[in-house]
Amino acid sequence: MRWARFDDGGTARYAIVEGDNLSPVHGSPFGEWERAGAARRLAETKLLIPVVPPTFYACGLNYAEHIRAVAARVGQPANLPDKPDVGYRANNSLIAHGETIVIPADATDAVQYEAELVVVIGRQAKHLTRETALDCVLGYTIGNDVSERTWQKSDRTLWRAKNTDTFAPMGPWIETDVHLDSLVTRVRLNGREVISFATNHMLFGVVDFLVAMSRYCTLYPGDVLWMGTEGAAENMRHGDVCEIEIAGIGTLFNPVVREGMNR
Repeated sequence: MRWARFDDGGTARYAIVEGDNLSPVHGSPFGEWERAGAARRLAETKLLIPVVPPTFYACGLNYAEHIRAVAARVGQPANLPDKPDVGYRANNSLIAHGETIVIPADATDAVQYEAELVVVIGRQAKHLTRETALDCVLGYTIGNDVSERTWQKSDRTLWRAKNTDTFAPMGPWIETDVHLDSLVTRVRLNGREVISFATNHMLFGVVDFLVAMSRYCTLYPGDVLWMGTEGAAENMRHGDVCEIEIAGIGTLFNPVVREGMNR
């Protein structure tokens, strides 16, 4: 099942995606719901971020080639982590499918995409085991962890390198029927494929992170966990269009502009 969140005349509502149509519901996938109202055309509907997360978690350095690429860029050894490493992002950075990534006027040219699988928590959970970890997952969506690499190196934290407004596109919807081992992630920049990788080829998988996190942190419905990215990225520039496709989930599409330049 695919769950989308959409703008219904200024009110956020959930709907079930069925082919080219949306079937609105009363309620949400995180609780009770029932179908309500006539179906509408997906192409004619403004999609919102599929969930406003109570907590926005992010995995640090979870793919080997990406770690090596980052290390080479900053001239440091590539040290692969020996355990799941969890960080946080800010909700102000979230934007929906189709919305515009805005590069600040004073940013350098080193603004890059990071294509990520996003885990959406469906029920409250604590002290998960490897056998029960996936029971708390509602489904999966797609994230683009936009990163300003110069700020990432110079700032003591990632407060602006990762959390600038519009730097976290997420969507287009939540897919509940996902087979992790079959997923493939592809990134296209202006229609040109720039990277493709097996999505689940992570150093630490979804289960690893959920077990480690829930030992200390209660997970709540709507929490999201971004799972990291692979490879070396190219810079995004004013006028570009970035598409991230994860086969079996969908495609996240966002244009890019630089602040102060004509669109």
